[in-house]
Amino acid sequence: MRVFVTGGSGLTGPAVVAELLAAGHTVTGLARSDAAAARLKALGATPLRGSLEDLDSLRRGAGAADGVLHMAFGGDFADPEDLTRRDLTAIETLGRALENTGKPFVSTSGTLVMPAGRLSTEKDEPDADGPAAFRVPGERACLGFAARQVRASVVRLAPTVHGPKDHGFIGMLVATARRTGVSAYVGDGGNRWPAVHRRDAAVLFRLALEKAPAGSVLHGVAESGVPLRSVAETIGRVLGLPTSSLTPDEAAAHFTSPFMAAVYGYDAPVSGAHTQELLGWSPTHPSLLDDLEHGDYLTEPAA
Repeated sequence: MRVFVTGGSGLTGPAVVAELLAAGHTVTGLARSDAAAARLKALGATPLRGSLEDLDSLRRGAGAADGVLHMAFGGDFADPEDLTRRDLTAIETLGRALENTGKPFVSTSGTLVMPAGRLSTEKDEPDADGPAAFRVPGERACLGFAARQVRASVVRLAPTVHGPKDHGFIGMLVATARRTGVSAYVGDGGNRWPAVHRRDAAVLFRLALEKAPAGSVLHGVAESGVPLRSVAETIGRVLGLPTSSLTPDEAAAHFTSPFMAAVYGYDAPVSGAHTQELLGWSPTHPSLLDDLEHGDYLTEPAA
């Protein structure tokens, strides 16, 4: 399969590109910079220069492909309306290029769109008022192409897709502990986050492209809910730092913004059982706490 990928040079993208190539697919990746193009070439992919706002490049990439995987997402998180606009425009442009072809179109969202306080499944509706509600319109736009003869599906990734050189939420949590001298959590720390190793997520994206039925919502989670207190305690123990509970107001200052405090205090466990059964996906790589103990998260950064 000739696959057009957006976000292939990002944090999770290279693992996905490598997985696709190892399975015998060819990959063309959207590259908005020389550095991104070089990274894609080094992986064995063909770069296509452009950005999410370069709609001609999106049309060209999707039109020449047998399938599309959309992972790129960016902008100013202080302006969620702009994030939604950019994502929607890209999804609609990619999807229209695939109309009436039956080709696969896999878009990416996050499990933080799901309601708080209970275990959610792939069959449950997202929370339109949650901290990641700005991802919901993109989900709906992608899934809408299932009625237009596109094999459209959405992968909701766990908030932590962990692995080497991670600078996402867990990497930021470690950096904050180093900076402040305290490994902190919000409230009693019982709030739960799903997690998945980057290489397991890469396999899921490949399987979604190869065989996810049209209209599928997939949960990219290997662990349904890891308590944030356990994460903070592991960070504190390995770094030799105290662990502390913070009120929401204290957390806003500690984590530098009310948004980040809300994210680190959010309780949103989700199940991926349906996804695993539907696609035969079986995560095999280390758990989040194992990665914290034995990976590179807590090694002293180079000067």
